[in-house]
Amino acid sequence: MSATRTQIYLQPLQRQRLDEIAGARGLSLASVIREAVDLYIAKAPTDAATALKNTFGAAPDARFPGRDEWDTRDERLKPFS
Repeated sequence: MSATRTQIYLQPLQRQRLDEIAGARGLSLASVIREAVDLYIAKAPTDAATALKNTFGAAPDARFPGRDEWDTRDERLKPFS
C-alpha cells in the first residue's frame, strides 16, 4: 500500500486513547488512525455535483455505445425484468 506521510496534532487524551486502542488490538498507531479515517470518510455524505466535477474528463478516450445500441440492449433485457 502506498501512503503519504501526514503530520497531525492530537490532544493528549486523544493520543492516549489511540495508544490504548492500538496496544489492545496489537496494531500500530498509524493503522488505528487510518482505520478511523476510513470510517469517517465512509460515513461522510457524497455530494453528486462535486463527485461529477472531480471525475469529469478522467477518461477522455472512453467510448460509449450510441443510443441505438442502448435501445437494442434494453429490448433484449426486457424478458428478464
